[in-house]
Amino acid sequence: MKQRHLSANSLRKVGVRRLTSDINVTPLVDVCLVLLIIFMVVTPMLQKGIPVNLPTTDAPEKTPDTEKQLQISVKADGTVYLGPNVIRKDQLESSLKEIHEKSPDREIAVKGDRLVKYGDVLHVLKACREVGFQDVGLISQPKKSGEG
Repeated sequence: MKQRHLSANSLRKVGVRRLTSDINVTPLVDVCLVLLIIFMVVTPMLQKGIPVNLPTTDAPEKTPDTEKQLQISVKADGTVYLGPNVIRKDQLESSLKEIHEKSPDREIAVKGDRLVKYGDVLHVLKACREVGFQDVGLISQPKKSGEG
């Protein structure tokens, strides 16, 4: 078997390539698209429950959002949402009974729109108390510095 040795001529064939100073934007575009997708997926998860125009208070009590917290939202038109699902007012108490049977120590957070009738929010609070939930609270947002 013959052994091949690299000669000086074969080393010269490698040659020197010219350096190019072009910017390769493909990796930059890839990273930007991945970040965009991540933000699009994560952003809806940051908003818990149905978005409503919350009333403002001077110093709202801060309570941590936990997994066992159930949010009930009352929109300005009186529509009631149990978590992410819309529910009729006459079905609210029966749905809350089912939830109470599964987990009686669950926290309830009621989000009422600032333009909703007081009676609509009171109806939700009354249904929660009648079913037997003990930890029921209202959610508000802090006043901004320019509000009076």
